[in-house]
Amino acid sequence: MDEPERDTPAGGGLARLRRGFGIRPGEAGAVVAGFLFFFCLFASYFMLRPVRETMGIAGGVKNLQWLFTATFVVMLAAIPLYGAVCARLPRRRFVPWVYAFFIANLLAFAFATRAWPDNVWLARVFYVWLSVFNLFVVSVAWSLMADVFRPEQARRLFALLAAGASAGGLAGPVLGGWLVPQIGLTGLMLLSAALLAATLPGVGWLFGWRRRAGAGHEVPANAASDPANPVGGGLWAGLALLLRSRYLLGIGMFVILLATASTFLYFEQARLVAEVFPERTRQTQVFSALDATVQALTILVQLFFTGRMARRYGVTLLLTAVPLAVTAGFVVLALAPTFGVLAGVMILRRVGEYALLRPGREMLFTVVDPETKYKAKNVIDTAVYRAGDAVSAWVKTAIDAISGHPATVALAGAGLALAWAALGWWLGRRHEAELVPHETSPRAGAAGATTTSR
Repeated sequence: MDEPERDTPAGGGLARLRRGFGIRPGEAGAVVAGFLFFFCLFASYFMLRPVRETMGIAGGVKNLQWLFTATFVVMLAAIPLYGAVCARLPRRRFVPWVYAFFIANLLAFAFATRAWPDNVWLARVFYVWLSVFNLFVVSVAWSLMADVFRPEQARRLFALLAAGASAGGLAGPVLGGWLVPQIGLTGLMLLSAALLAATLPGVGWLFGWRRRAGAGHEVPANAASDPANPVGGGLWAGLALLLRSRYLLGIGMFVILLATASTFLYFEQARLVAEVFPERTRQTQVFSALDATVQALTILVQLFFTGRMARRYGVTLLLTAVPLAVTAGFVVLALAPTFGVLAGVMILRRVGEYALLRPGREMLFTVVDPETKYKAKNVIDTAVYRAGDAVSAWVKTAIDAISGHPATVALAGAGLALAWAALGWWLGRRHEAELVPHETSPRAGAAGATTTSR
């Protein structure tokens, strides 16, 4: 896949295509492997996401804060178990083991839903489990990519990898909506498990490429950053690393503000969908249509804009543009709290998150050491994110109880989104300062020990 282009019209066209997307010789195979990895992973999740949203409404819109709280509690319980496994297993084995665990979970849910299809508690457990599953598998996937690619490569290529996630996010709900009448929820879960299993071969290939041309290139085979070595550290090392670093604390607060904006909009979406579309089948169709629209637009932005923006303006623009747009969206929503306006703001927020914020946020972790990439990052992506969900869910409930007017929530969201933009600017500037030693010294970048102690 990485052979040099021959001097033919086809080879010249391929070379121009690679240059247009910022792919350099020797990197095409890694881009394809990463794209397919994310495609299978997100198709696996997104074909089940509309089912989760319908289950959340079925349990009562006024009870969503309890499901968010339960998700946070489960996430906290999972962190030390994750830390123990991460500390002992080499990264080459750790990533496949995490995914194999969730594949086994999906198989268990498939058989449970077949045996008890109308059990409300099973539906609630599945809602919480899918919310935990989503963050864990995506966090580990991006830890893998931050481990495999050098910072300079990440700036050019992460948008293309994220496009694989968006393509999977588009294919997932389409496949789910088409197949569920024929194979049922049990069959859908089995298919989701098969797609998740399809990511496993890519893990080994990417770690092999890491040594040949990625973050491990020109680094001694026995270096501390070698994927054949365990990450090490204690059960709560990720939390300790987070608390010792202003850089990581800034990322954590950025994630909390992201979760707050998302939760405010999510609750308004659930309320308005329940009012405008009372039938459960119609609700699932609406959620599927929103997902498909978001993923289609995201792919276009990722392929043709994100990489160019990152190369020209750096990560700072990626981290500030979306919060500023969400600030404006909340103001419009305060003036016109209708489903049409909300749908537009939701699409804007989610496209911006997937196309700009996600690649930008993951670039922040390319300048830290392996333990931070796999442990502190996981704490931020899971426990901190769900803490933001849980707290903002109760804050939203309190604002509704005190005010009773949607405009109050929207104006509060606008203020928080403005703070979110300011924090994104600060993080972007810090990351740009850290890039200099990493880009001038491949060995230092791969051995990786920088911002976590500051």
